[in-house]
Amino acid sequence: MHFLFHQNDMKFQYVTCAGFCAGAGGVLITSLFFYCWLRHRRGKGFFKSSFITGKSSLDRSLASDYEKGDSFACVHVFTYKELEEATNNFDSNRELGDGGFGTVYYGKLRDSRTVAVKRLYENNYRRVEQFMNEVDILTRLRHPNLVSLYGCTSRHSRELLLVYEYVENGTVADHLHGECAKPGALPWHIRLDIAIETASALKYLHASDIIHRDVKTNNILLDNYFHVKVADFGLSRLFPTDVTHVSTAPQGTPGYVDPEYHQCYQLTSKSDVFSFGVVLTELISSKPAVDIMRHRHEINLWNMAINKIQNRALHELVDPSLEFETDEKVRKKISLVAEVAFQCLQNEKDMRPTMAQVFEALVGIQNEEYKKEKGEEIEMEAAEDEGGLLKSTAVPHSPDSVMIKWVSNGSSSTTTTTPSF
Repeated sequence: MHFLFHQNDMKFQYVTCAGFCAGAGGVLITSLFFYCWLRHRRGKGFFKSSFITGKSSLDRSLASDYEKGDSFACVHVFTYKELEEATNNFDSNRELGDGGFGTVYYGKLRDSRTVAVKRLYENNYRRVEQFMNEVDILTRLRHPNLVSLYGCTSRHSRELLLVYEYVENGTVADHLHGECAKPGALPWHIRLDIAIETASALKYLHASDIIHRDVKTNNILLDNYFHVKVADFGLSRLFPTDVTHVSTAPQGTPGYVDPEYHQCYQLTSKSDVFSFGVVLTELISSKPAVDIMRHRHEINLWNMAINKIQNRALHELVDPSLEFETDEKVRKKISLVAEVAFQCLQNEKDMRPTMAQVFEALVGIQNEEYKKEKGEEIEMEAAEDEGGLLKSTAVPHSPDSVMIKWVSNGSSSTTTTTPSF
């Protein structure tokens, strides 16, 4: 009897001990699982700070393991080694150009895709912030005339790298006045298409509350069919929807930044409009935005364009290879695009149209929906009035003798001065 009692007591102790161990093990496993989940979640949320403080302390032999396991948003994460191989160790012979924040290299991935790899200059806080900004913006944008982002390096990578689609036919600047420029190689209808596609991309950015901030012909890429891909969001900034401007230090490219921005450092979407006005004048003239060899009043192309238009000398601005003097249809369209450019180049931002209005006007010109009021016609004689660009008023508006009717989608408007913006 005593033996049975002792046996039962031993059995009870064994069961109790086993139960305790199982419970403790369960708590330990649960705690470990929760810890791993928390670290994974925090790793995503503290991307910026860990990039700055953690990168330098990582052992390079472990970096590739970290990189392979890292991901965020919908972007593919490349290892530094992959991109180093793709660019042949960032060979200087593969440089495609320099942006405001980094150098771009031609690369070929292991899957044979050709890419453009953007290598930011420094890994200080500002560059990391810019890196994050580009990734955040580009992953949310979808437009046929915006360059696509394929991926980027991990937060653990030794350098900040962005991987874009490679656009093979150079920039608009190359074809207008650069190494690809040849007389007659870029006819007017292609130039007008370039203007419309660029305006479409900028219209989309502005509708997404994004200011490009560095619109220029060097940032407008062309594929083999001369379709546009607007690039370099290195200067892009999201601006809040509850304010009308963003105050910041001067950025952009000389010859494209509007005068009002230089005076008060207030950036709005109308700054992009001004820069696009310069792009339009480049498309019309084939001249660079800045040329110190020109007369001092014409060093900036936008200033030259305004003077030529106001002085009834548009023919002196237009590239002779565009057949402005001999083709009446081309002359009419160039004259009307010059009107649009004139409006974009107004000193006061409130006098400029929106990109949506510019886009509608350019499409209307292409479709010949941009017409004179009944009884009025744009003069086509070279010796007279330069396509209706007759005279300027005291306030720098487009010439007031032109009456043009712009027929937009579903509505029409008329003005006794310029295209109705």
